Amino acid sequence: MRKLDNFFLKVASGSYGHIIKRDDIIWWKAWGIRILSVFFALIVCGFVTVSLTDLNPIEMYVTMVEGAVGTPRLTWNLFQNTAILLCVSLALTPAFKMKFWNIGGEGQILIGGLATASCMIFLGGKLPNGVLIPIMFLASVVAASIWALVPAYFKTRFNANETLFTLMMNYVAIQLVAYFTLEWSVPKGSGTPRTLEFGQLPTLLGQKYLINILVVIVLTVLLYIYLKYSKQGYEISVVGESEKTAKYIGINVKKVILRTMAISGALCGVAGFLLVAGTDHSLKSDTSGGRGFTAIMVSWLAKFNPVFMIVTSLLIVFLQKGASKISEVYRLNSSFSDIITGIIIFFIIGSEFFINYRIKLARKEKNV
Repeated sequence: MRKLDNFFLKVASGSYGHIIKRDDIIWWKAWGIRILSVFFALIVCGFVTVSLTDLNPIEMYVTMVEGAVGTPRLTWNLFQNTAILLCVSLALTPAFKMKFWNIGGEGQILIGGLATASCMIFLGGKLPNGVLIPIMFLASVVAASIWALVPAYFKTRFNANETLFTLMMNYVAIQLVAYFTLEWSVPKGSGTPRTLEFGQLPTLLGQKYLINILVVIVLTVLLYIYLKYSKQGYEISVVGESEKTAKYIGINVKKVILRTMAISGALCGVAGFLLVAGTDHSLKSDTSGGRGFTAIMVSWLAKFNPVFMIVTSLLIVFLQKGASKISEVYRLNSSFSDIITGIIIFFIIGSEFFINYRIKLARKEKNV
């Protein structure tokens, strides 16, 4: 016991080495560390697979790949889900970069989807799709933007905790959507989601998800330019670094917070519009599918860079699709696929420590 106490004392005092924060690291080295972490995660997953099941780890990984991109339909589905997750990640990024912790993406997506579904139900059949779809888009963006402005206003006015505020608003949005889903169900009160026939996004080049993907690609480029080269993007960065510095150089911090959250909500509204009008053609309380929370990890891992978010979004969706295929093929419960996905994500998140810090081992002094 005494030896163990001495060991921890030496570790705490730095006798074995020190953890030093890196000043900077080249982007390709950072991604090399992440790729290496995935490699080690796959090895650990192999050991877990052998210990819990009789499966061959190599066959399991092949099944994972086939489950994600095994057919053209699966591949398009992978790209579609990546696009929606990427859209939500883009939405949260301006607020996070400003260090406004918007955890309400889930609710903002649902409110946007609710506005879209309302237009499809009450205006569908009365207006041509060429007029209806732009109205749906505008309604979704405005509704989600207003929903996001509520916690932003209370933050700027009363310094309310934005994390709790936005989180609680998720549950309000879920219950609102649940109520209207029940009201609009067919037959009424049955709980069966109503199929929204009018206002569906058209197919493009024979692919029904292509419009969704193209819209998100355009948003990615625009947000990258906005954050990196615009004056407002610079103001977001300054506010995120220090509100006092921002005020000192004449930036209206309250205005920046409100404007940025309006943009964040609007982009979540786009995701809600694409889900309801372009993918599901219905509205449910779980339409967002947890993307509002998953997007937090995507944005954080990509260091708030919209371009890198493409890779992180694709990786997360690939793991989710592949792991669910493993459970389906080998008749395992969903917990096993969650274990595999969790291990890989844990290693990826853990790699951020080695990207931001390095360990300097203490040199042993030679006795003269």
